[in-house]
Amino acid sequence: PAAVFGPRPSPRHRSARLHVADGPAGGQVASMAARANAAAAAGNVPIGKRAQRGKVLTTDSISPRVLECQYGVRGEIFQRAQELVREGREVTFTSVGNPHQLGQQPLTFLRQVIALCASPFLMDDPRAADLFPADAIARARHYHQALKGGLGAYQDSKGNGVICEEVCDFIERRDGGFRPSSSDIFLTNGASDGVKLLLQTIIRDENDGVLVPIPQYPLYSAGVALYGGRLVGYELDEKAGWALSMKGLQRALGDARQAGINVRAIVFINPGNPTSQCLDRGQLQNLIQFAYTNRLLIMADEVYQDNIYGRLPFVSCYEVLSKMGAPYADHQELVSFHSVSKGAAGECGLRGAYFHLTNFDADVKANLYKVVSISLSPAVPGMVGLACYINPPQPGDESYSTHQRERKAIVDSLKHRARKLSDAFNALPGVSCQLVDGSMYVFPRIFLSQRAIAEAGRRGKTPDTFYCLELLEHAGIAATPGSSFEQEDGTYHFRTTILPPEDMIDGLVERFRAFHMHFTRAYGEPEVPIRPPGGTGVPLTPLAAAKL
Repeated sequence: PAAVFGPRPSPRHRSARLHVADGPAGGQVASMAARANAAAAAGNVPIGKRAQRGKVLTTDSISPRVLECQYGVRGEIFQRAQELVREGREVTFTSVGNPHQLGQQPLTFLRQVIALCASPFLMDDPRAADLFPADAIARARHYHQALKGGLGAYQDSKGNGVICEEVCDFIERRDGGFRPSSSDIFLTNGASDGVKLLLQTIIRDENDGVLVPIPQYPLYSAGVALYGGRLVGYELDEKAGWALSMKGLQRALGDARQAGINVRAIVFINPGNPTSQCLDRGQLQNLIQFAYTNRLLIMADEVYQDNIYGRLPFVSCYEVLSKMGAPYADHQELVSFHSVSKGAAGECGLRGAYFHLTNFDADVKANLYKVVSISLSPAVPGMVGLACYINPPQPGDESYSTHQRERKAIVDSLKHRARKLSDAFNALPGVSCQLVDGSMYVFPRIFLSQRAIAEAGRRGKTPDTFYCLELLEHAGIAATPGSSFEQEDGTYHFRTTILPPEDMIDGLVERFRAFHMHFTRAYGEPEVPIRPPGGTGVPLTPLAAAKL
């Protein structure tokens, strides 16, 4: 069935009953008393001679939409991990896709250009040629001139025009000659800001819904809740390697519309987060046809497009749409997201990203520009970082060989770590893990005993949250429970990144293994239906089994 989630009903607030005395003076006193009584009745100011001023904002008085939105990646497990760090405990944070925090080194060319843009006087220093390659100096000079005031100056609210053109160049190279207009490119402070802006624009009231894959990245459930809409989940098929089911997608849409929800958009994440699968060209064509037939805007989250490790190459939705021709290429609305936070760059702190609009109404684009203008300008260092990543050194440039070597080493290492972690989880009793085709995560399914499930209930936790809390306390590993991403009823998962450096992976695997065996001894072995090749878990299709 479709997983449909809506906003929490607004909390009821107590109303104050006001009494007004007779006469002008009495009226004034009564008015003052009325205000005091109203504040007291609302729980803000207790009545009494030594009344203390209460808070204007409490959980009873803030927007219910703020209360409703949840972001599990920085939720209970992450907060507890921070407490342990403050207490002096060592914690490995595998809960957040934050590569540099876990030791990934920045790309040299990108950082050299940003350093020069941040200190432009270095470009003209005669000693600069001994410290920086010529192409980094030339690129920094190019951006510094284009920025009209440098890193410290506001830029156009949708991003600097020169860098928007470089994004168009990148898309044209990537997608075989299909080039967008720079007017369709918006630079943003991370892809998340772009996603939130589009959700805010799509959702008009509580009757509007957005189709989102389950499991999903909590940005979408939190954003839909924050803007007062309905999240309509379509479940991916874990038994087939987290494959997309068009029948399931149609069923989710039909059930939502029958329930009176006006579904206006569909989200897909490619490669998947947390599921790490890649969509092939045929699946993307099916999604586009489905969206066109059902009058849905497509939101293509493609921030992991450079994190590819498996059987399938990345193919952008824009390329597929452009090659499909009329009526799809001419009419289907699509917004695509990309970021410098992922891939070989991993520059989460720079907050550099873009979104690309296809077939959008001109007046809608004008209104999007109006909204981004409220924030004046995206962060300028992020723009430069993004530009350096999507427009890297070319053959013949001084930095080319070093840059290529660094990018390849990072991606190859991530691929190796992904396979090592998925193999390790599949070797554990009561765990099943699909092969990681892309992104930065593994998302193993854990089978828990009834005793463990009952203990979780006694503590007021979901079973996978209980498992992750125990993993944190006993092994010092912060992972994110599957319930934070939504999941099929009766199944339990957790997400962990593949980001710890290679010299830590073996030790991390051993800590996972030792904890899991300890947990199993403490709470008993679960009943597992089938043990597929390479591990323990759910029944697998031949394709999924072959991946193991």
